[in-house]
Amino acid sequence: MKLDVVLRIVTKLMLPFMLVFAAYVQFHGDYGPGGGFQAGVIAGAALILYAIMFGLEQSMRVVPTWVVEKMIPAGVLLYAGVGAVSFFYGENFLDYDVLGHDHVHAQELGIFLVELGVFITVAGTMIAIFYGFAGRGREE
Repeated sequence: MKLDVVLRIVTKLMLPFMLVFAAYVQFHGDYGPGGGFQAGVIAGAALILYAIMFGLEQSMRVVPTWVVEKMIPAGVLLYAGVGAVSFFYGENFLDYDVLGHDHVHAQELGIFLVELGVFITVAGTMIAIFYGFAGRGREE
């Protein structure tokens, strides 16, 4: 892919927009279609596109394997942690009312944190699967 100059330039131009769109989908998930899963897929696809165009080694410099390995459980722990906080306050698991000073604020914060956990886990899982398949046969 080193000779495909047009594709590399278009990729460099598209990547920031892809990541901003992933952030938009993440933050807009409270009000309409979208949320953590969709935003995680978009962000993961952006890094995969970067890896395809610029090489696996270059993408592993941007997001190292150890970061990806930490992303997956971190997202799950964030999701479960939000539920555990409400559970320890004597409410039902994932009852967000204990997270804020009023019901609406608590619901918004709880949904955002849960969706952020899903985002981190999905993006990390997609990148880990890609790294696993793209790196096969490269070890010496």
